[in-house]
Amino acid sequence: MAKQNKQTQPNKQNKKSNSKPSLFARAKRFLREVRNELRKVNWPNRKELMAYTAVVLVTVFIVATFIGVVDLIFSRIISAIILR
Repeated sequence: MAKQNKQTQPNKQNKKSNSKPSLFARAKRFLREVRNELRKVNWPNRKELMAYTAVVLVTVFIVATFIGVVDLIFSRIISAIILR
């Protein structure tokens, strides 16, 4: 039989250091990284924010109107086909 070297046998201390960190430690690290990333964000000023908000609201209104008109047209077509 070959002699087993103590270095090749995993000891309990190495197992502990190679395991994943606890859930709390991982959550803490995640939140720290999120905070660091949010510091890098180029936040809009008030004027830009108002302009972007207006663009979004106008776009939503236009798309909602379009979908409403298309829905009305299709519902009348289908009603005409069914009621024939």
